[in-house]
Amino acid sequence: MRIAVLSDIHANLTALEAVIADLRLMNPDCVVHGGDLVGSGARPAAVIDRVRELQWPGVQGNTDEMLWDARRVADYFESAPLRQPYREVVRRTIVATVDAIGPERLDWLRTLPAQWSAHDLTVIHASPGDAWHAPSAAASDEELTRIYGPLRTRRVVYGHIHQPYVRAMPSFTLANSGSVSLSYDGDPRASYALIDDGRVVIRRVEYDVEREIRALNDARCPDAPWLAETLRAARPQPAPAI
Repeated sequence: MRIAVLSDIHANLTALEAVIADLRLMNPDCVVHGGDLVGSGARPAAVIDRVRELQWPGVQGNTDEMLWDARRVADYFESAPLRQPYREVVRRTIVATVDAIGPERLDWLRTLPAQWSAHDLTVIHASPGDAWHAPSAAASDEELTRIYGPLRTRRVVYGHIHQPYVRAMPSFTLANSGSVSLSYDGDPRASYALIDDGRVVIRRVEYDVEREIRALNDARCPDAPWLAETLRAARPQPAPAI
């Protein structure tokens, strides 16, 4: 059984289409998305429509949930003062995304579950029961086992942190699929996880970053210059000036 897991598309249609082309070569039996279909990208409606057209199962991410749950957004920023500079960025992104996707797509995003499990694999966006917080790639085995061990599947894949890795734990294999868009590990290529007969590997896929940056500008995406720098650097950038 070959299963692909891709997460954190963030409305980047250029990267998504490049990954789809690579998936045709890999020919998985199943493709699962790990949430964050929208947010911080030029074409949220087109990305949602493409994922629905392909009938991929998947889960809800925090940038999906933020579109309708203002209280959860407020809690996120109140819990960590260092995040405050990004609060206005998120507000602008929410307004632009809701306007771009319309009510029917928004309702569809709300139907996505928090967790997907099959074939001894669990896919979640961040942590069980929490799409907003996840351990880093440098977390200890003890922390990772405490968080993901209760899922009780031989393989667990999550997204959210935009840094792909695979870790063999005592009782299960844990992987972060990385991100289709907005990589944070210094490698601007799209990333996804491929599970083949139980073995988990990370695939990186080149795409035309400058083409997607032009799409950001054409769509008059909020904070387009900041997003462009993030795409090019493949690292988190300081919040843009308000």
